[in-house]
Amino acid sequence: MATKTRIAPLRPVYPSPAALITSVDADGRPNIVTLGECFNVSIRRPVIVGIAIRTATYSHGLIRARGEFTVNLPTADLLEKVDGIGMVSGRDCEKFERFGFTPLPADEVAPPLIAECPVNLECRVLSEQEVGDHNLFLGEVLVQHVDSDKLDASGQPDPRKLGMFVFALQTYLSVGEVIGELGLSRR
Repeated sequence: MATKTRIAPLRPVYPSPAALITSVDADGRPNIVTLGECFNVSIRRPVIVGIAIRTATYSHGLIRARGEFTVNLPTADLLEKVDGIGMVSGRDCEKFERFGFTPLPADEVAPPLIAECPVNLECRVLSEQEVGDHNLFLGEVLVQHVDSDKLDASGQPDPRKLGMFVFALQTYLSVGEVIGELGLSRR
């Protein structure tokens, strides 16, 4: 058995999706922020996601003011753009234009979807809570969009086709091979 080494907590060692979150300002101008703090909170109706974002960011103020955001899950081939978006502020540039992303109108919220991302979630803020050095927004998923070619034969998203990646310990990691499916222990 390995020897355990006690280290000071800093960032969690477990991965979470690298997500692109869109918001809009009072004039309807869109913004994008890269977040590694995006997660499921409730997986049945209502479906709720959480995003944690530093209060000093431009996006935090936009999401707080509008009460809406979209979660867009990029593919690994977009990694350099995803990383670049996280390195600049929307206060200083128009990120859709600078990084070559295509905004698509959402059905239920003002912030646009990102066409190049195969999964898009339209969210309305349910609550905001200060948590350490971030604020946690809980958002109800009003609509989920998935590229048709990323669905399996039953019409559900196929994780093998999504090409997603995750973020952990300042590192991007690809989501690889299937090693099992829910319920495998019952067989």
